[in-house]
Amino acid sequence: MVLRPKAILTTMSEKCQWTGAGGGHRLAMRCADMRILVVEDELKVARALKEGLEGEHYQVVVAHTGEDGFFLANAETFDLMVLDLMLPGRAGLEILDACRRRGLQTPVLILTAKDAVDDRVLGLDSGADDYMVKPFAFAELLARIRALLRRGRTDQVLRLKALDLEMDLVTHTVTRGEQTLDLTAREFELLEYLLRHQNQLVSREMLARDVWKETSRATPIDNVIDVHIARLRRKLDREFPTRLIHTVRGVGFTLRSGEP
Repeated sequence: MVLRPKAILTTMSEKCQWTGAGGGHRLAMRCADMRILVVEDELKVARALKEGLEGEHYQVVVAHTGEDGFFLANAETFDLMVLDLMLPGRAGLEILDACRRRGLQTPVLILTAKDAVDDRVLGLDSGADDYMVKPFAFAELLARIRALLRRGRTDQVLRLKALDLEMDLVTHTVTRGEQTLDLTAREFELLEYLLRHQNQLVSREMLARDVWKETSRATPIDNVIDVHIARLRRKLDREFPTRLIHTVRGVGFTLRSGEP
């Protein structure tokens, strides 16, 4: 066995007791907003990781194949990816390379049984932010995750652009051409999300979860989303020859430089 789930959960329990004794409530509140994608094909390892990380108050999504992992990494927003290398369908390094070439800056921690120095060098040179070998101590994995989330990426983008549209994330201003756009706080968040997913399909479910923070769709807010998209589109596209926000009927929206 590469990983011992029972040992992991015991370590996780000890960690919970330690954080609870010293500011754990504040840590739990911070972790509750963090989403981690775990791409791991070994079911016992994946289950142990999910249980352990959820015990630390992270939101965890698990993919068991390389194809599913690549799809989720590009379709949803995550704060961190824990990535195995030997996966069915699509290898971990292939996923990593494709994500980086698409401009995805999510921190990636490789978690694998491949322990050769050459493998570690290749993984880090391919765009991984950290590399950890199985078997591992769960406490160390948590520490590495906290370090990556705390540090973030040094190349974090402070300006987002699409054609002649530019968003300044520091001053919270948006311009298109020579014109400054007057956006509400919600419209700014919505446009930022679309810009970060430029040329990708963004579903209403993604917007409800990531912009409106509605984790339960018991009360659909599709009409609310559509109203905000319509208002944003009027401000963004009405006075310009090239439309940027496009509707994909029955699915969602995409921001791209398309037809007039």
